[in-house]
Amino acid sequence: MLHLTAAFRDAGLRVLAVDLDPQGNLSDYFDVDPEADPTIGDVLAGRANARAATHDGVIPANLSLAEAELTLAGKMGRELTLRRALADVADDYDLILIDCPPALGLLTVNALVAADHALLSSEAQYFALQGVEQALEVIELARDSLNPGLQWLGVLFNIADMRTVHSREAFESLREHVGDRLLEVTVRQSIAYAESAERAVPIYEHRPDLGSDYLRVAEEILRRLALEDARKQVADRLAALA
Repeated sequence: MLHLTAAFRDAGLRVLAVDLDPQGNLSDYFDVDPEADPTIGDVLAGRANARAATHDGVIPANLSLAEAELTLAGKMGRELTLRRALADVADDYDLILIDCPPALGLLTVNALVAADHALLSSEAQYFALQGVEQALEVIELARDSLNPGLQWLGVLFNIADMRTVHSREAFESLREHVGDRLLEVTVRQSIAYAESAERAVPIYEHRPDLGSDYLRVAEEILRRLALEDARKQVADRLAALA
């Protein structure tokens, strides 16, 4: 999410990043003060609107979001809260990216109801593949009952070492489950991603050899979204790295 947001912005798109994870990693990456006020928690609790909570293209999160989720649970129409809030700023951006928490709870359901497309990430591990099956069920349930317009953008095979038999078998197993929803591009495993996040620079600037992975992911996503001008910008950057 961190590197895709940066890649889309570098391609000239107006991107709003919404941090919906109480850990606030996305907010940290974009150097938003963890005590920024207001945050997405305030938006969900009805104390602020999305525009007021936007700080340099990011609606940040912190640990108070966990409390806001509890407050949200008691509201009527709670699944629609984020969708209604983001409607006020939707025309200001080409893309709104929502970074979800790992748990498949009310925050994630709010994201799925607010979204037009769903992008799922899976690591090359057995339990991660089990998590994909659970996530698929939640996404289909959200589409069937709350957001019939929700479309699949794809499933990203992340943090993989395709030189190993394990990763290749996991990739093929995932393909059997999700078919052509699986992105053909994979992201290699490396400590460099954590290093680039700590330095608050995109991976393709910190380690161009690895950064090409996320640029290829960005290019494939933009192709699926039919954002051709931005896709060409990413393709040109990839060519410059070659």
